Amino acid sequence: MSREISWVGSEKDFVDEISVETVGAIVLGRFGGNSSAGQYKNEDGCIVWADGANGYEFVVLLDAHNSADSAELVVSEFGKRKEELKEILRLPLNRSLSELEKGILYLFQNEDFKRRCRKLRGETACLIAVRKENFLWWFSIGDCILYLHHPELAALQEYQQNHRSFYEWVGKVNTFELPVPCYSTGCKELRKGDNHILLTTDGLVECPGSVFDQPEKVFTAFRDAGNEEGVRKLLRTVQEKNVRDSTTILSWQIINETAASEPSDLVGRKDG
Repeated sequence: MSREISWVGSEKDFVDEISVETVGAIVLGRFGGNSSAGQYKNEDGCIVWADGANGYEFVVLLDAHNSADSAELVVSEFGKRKEELKEILRLPLNRSLSELEKGILYLFQNEDFKRRCRKLRGETACLIAVRKENFLWWFSIGDCILYLHHPELAALQEYQQNHRSFYEWVGKVNTFELPVPCYSTGCKELRKGDNHILLTTDGLVECPGSVFDQPEKVFTAFRDAGNEEGVRKLLRTVQEKNVRDSTTILSWQIINETAASEPSDLVGRKDG
């Protein structure tokens, strides 16, 4: 079983084709859109590094427009810095995530990278997520979406973790060319038990005639279905709705054995 993959839609577009494959613990689902709706290219991209031995999964999800050039550049740049970033991911938890943010900021802010961005034809949204031990961390530029499903969170209607931020990109138009770069980061403690992490491009949530703009409806696809079949069901629905836009999904489930934070009054009742 492969534990790493990097892909850009310009390599294989998956137009009129559903692809679901497993990369380590992660299911990667791709659908390039329907040619009958006018689709002829795919400008999504992704990177997956799944390292169960060192207790982490690292993913990058890209949704470019105007061309796939910007997604290709980001994938290439992360590929060049793969060993350096993996060294950071192997650090103890309390150091690795803060050092990772510094490494990613350096990648996007260095002058050589920005110079190459200026020569591109388009730009890309970019969502980076890491699950390490019992924490989920993300770095978000643009409008790709990160969901976390856990029964305790679902009971409070909490699913989406990052903020979809429009008019942010890396590429020809580049948030890192601004006097102050625009992006968001966050970190979430996983609850004890089954945590389902899912990243998606906007082709899923903006599919006409579907209910996937409601996060709870996204996760109903996984009821009584494994991770692979759930992803396939989501993509099959998008295909059947004759959507033009491409959809890329990264989905995986983590069983967390560590007790999570609880409010002090509840802890007191349990201790009593």
